[in-house]
Amino acid sequence: MSAIYKNFINGKWVDSVSGKTFENRNPANKDEIVGIFQKSNTEDVNRAVEAAKNSADMWRKYPAPKRAEILYRVAEMLIKKKEDFACDMTREMGKVLKETRGDVQEAIDMTYYVAGEGRRLFGDTTPSELPNKFCMSVRIPVGIVAAITPWNFPMAIPSWKIAPALVTGNTVIFKPASDTPLSAVNFVKLFEDAGLPKGVLNMVTGTGTEAGEPLILHKDVKLVSFTGSSDVGRFVATDCAHKMKRCSLEMGGKNAIIVMDDANLDLAIEGAIWGGFGTAGQRCTAASRVVVHKAVAKDFISKFSERAKALRCGDGLLPTTDVGPIINESQLNKVHGYTKTGKGEGAKLLIGGDMCTDKGCEKGYFYKPTIFVDVDRNMRIAQEEIFGPTVSIITVGSFEEAIDVVNGIKYGLSSSIYTQDVNKAFVAMRDIYAGITYINSSTIGAEVHLPFGGVNQTGNGHREGGTTALDIFTEWKTLYIDYSGRLQKAQSIE
Repeated sequence: MSAIYKNFINGKWVDSVSGKTFENRNPANKDEIVGIFQKSNTEDVNRAVEAAKNSADMWRKYPAPKRAEILYRVAEMLIKKKEDFACDMTREMGKVLKETRGDVQEAIDMTYYVAGEGRRLFGDTTPSELPNKFCMSVRIPVGIVAAITPWNFPMAIPSWKIAPALVTGNTVIFKPASDTPLSAVNFVKLFEDAGLPKGVLNMVTGTGTEAGEPLILHKDVKLVSFTGSSDVGRFVATDCAHKMKRCSLEMGGKNAIIVMDDANLDLAIEGAIWGGFGTAGQRCTAASRVVVHKAVAKDFISKFSERAKALRCGDGLLPTTDVGPIINESQLNKVHGYTKTGKGEGAKLLIGGDMCTDKGCEKGYFYKPTIFVDVDRNMRIAQEEIFGPTVSIITVGSFEEAIDVVNGIKYGLSSSIYTQDVNKAFVAMRDIYAGITYINSSTIGAEVHLPFGGVNQTGNGHREGGTTALDIFTEWKTLYIDYSGRLQKAQSIE
């Protein structure tokens, strides 16, 4: 019998008011039920928000270094649980075990990093224009935060939101993706074990419509931190604008690797394989476009396709697996739909382009690594986020054309260039319009102590990671202390 998991509200694990549950199945083997989870509704959300509201005053007054000590304990426990949590994550979302270990490690790194900020929530002091007057600025918490996270990084991305929200004194309602609730339960349980006061962190599981939407719409939620699709992100932005509440959006990407004629070709191929087919292409930073100089295109395409053909699909828990499954049937059909679109647009399908039914893949949502060549920069497969193991190769005649192609999309998250020319590298760093640019590396591999996010329709300008993550979760408050003993008027008003 499958284990039944509950919501976490006001320090207790509770059933949904709805009385309904849903199954979480392994995308590598849809016959396997990973667990049974609560199908939450508006009433569950209301109860979670009420718990967060009741704890808000206590938590904002809790000394920041003491908040940080709780986060530090969470990180310590994460280390001990890393392998178990990675295995659970592979079972519920499919990516290979070495990648889920990296997912948990990123949560460890982020939680440790943010714990350090508990003693560094710095403001500024500055001289006053008047005598006997002191001026400074401090951070104060926003209030109640809704953290809504995707399935592709089911522990790393929650850590990006929950850890900085908590260390800055906010209370949180966490709504994980319905495809990956077990990783969310595992993560939240650590905060309970670490001694986090009740009501400070709450979690409700369920669908976006039944649990996510009422959380976004709730009048007492002051900030919505959302990572997911652009379509849902537009709804979040619109609703928050109407209600004058903050929102942080991290959405789509259509990232590119430039391979110049002087590139280390073997290194570039390694980067394109990792960027295009790691996590079965289900990353917002995936390298779904490779922009290759015509002088090396033939050689690159030949070697790249041979490497991609050799990749083995299968259960991510097996050491022989290179590419795990697509997350669910709907996404599998979407990926295949883009293959049909690409062929219809006139692109040449070089390899893949169909479901993988190899031994061990019969009961899962597997898609073969897919490469298109003869791709025009304006084709849909070169413009729209597919979120699958599909790479479009675009051939260009110059460095300037390559930069223009990279920038010619509605997104702007990650980018990369392979070149041995330091001058071209610096021009690329200057002229590529994206939140992240790599030199001689793939488009994936962000580090927690640096800002993460993109431009254009990738997001709304906020960043996760690094000290910049603190900005969205705090308000600035300016303090003036006049110890002159008389009324002093600023700007020399007499």
